[in-house]
Amino acid sequence: MIEDQASSLRRMNQPNLIKVIAVTGGKGGVGKTNITLNTAIAMARQGKRVMVLDADLGLANIDVMLGLRVEKNLSHVLSGECLLEDVLVEGPAGIKIAPATSGTQSMTELTPTEHAGLIRAFSELQSKIDVLIVDTAAGISDMVLSFSRAAQDIMVVVCDEPTSLTDAYALIKILNRDHGVFRFKVVANMVRNLREGQELFAKLSKVTNRFLDVALELVATVPFDENIRKAVRKQKAIVEVFPGSPAAIAINNLAKQALKWPVPAQPGGHLEFFLEQLVDRGTEVQRDKV
Repeated sequence: MIEDQASSLRRMNQPNLIKVIAVTGGKGGVGKTNITLNTAIAMARQGKRVMVLDADLGLANIDVMLGLRVEKNLSHVLSGECLLEDVLVEGPAGIKIAPATSGTQSMTELTPTEHAGLIRAFSELQSKIDVLIVDTAAGISDMVLSFSRAAQDIMVVVCDEPTSLTDAYALIKILNRDHGVFRFKVVANMVRNLREGQELFAKLSKVTNRFLDVALELVATVPFDENIRKAVRKQKAIVEVFPGSPAAIAINNLAKQALKWPVPAQPGGHLEFFLEQLVDRGTEVQRDKV
């Protein structure tokens, strides 16, 4: 069944290449979801058709952060109650959001069949998109690893806390040693200034250079900004309500830069490749448990 789903995706008529970015970080509380949403909105304002996939399948919160009313989510898609198109909600600047569920442990442990259901859902999607940004859960669960390794680009969000660096290193280590991922883009978040962001990146790079075969790239330093907290309380994105604030300017620059990242034509240049990678990972996990 999984092979059939993958084969059907290869036959899909996708004229445009889709950029797939996974935003992760290992540790919770580093501002990963804020980076995801604001980057997506900034890209949309630059004329791109953007979808955000809330891949924190057990503790979803993107809809809450934006004050959006969600009646159905990915759990309803996987159960066959509706199509993916039916659960999409529109956010600021016209971004599409695929909401997950909250407080449902089963969603964090999808079987290969459910992975195939996710593929089928995307294959039936009528909306055309240019960029898919995947907001992963915290930690290093199988699902976090699946979404991360399947994406074309992985943005690791870190802040100036020892646990943030430790958890980011652990995530990078597993993706590198177990799954052959060699390139990571780093966002230094909630830093006091550019120098602090560069020093934070240097700390992480020092450890990865010593023990791992990876290439890290610092793609943004987002300053600590009280306006972020104000925006969160308003259930708005900072690039919307405080566009001239330091954090909003940094995220807008990140979005412009990310849109210039090359999209490989083969392999990994299409949305179906991203989804097939998820199926492959799901199959591996099942074999490991047998």
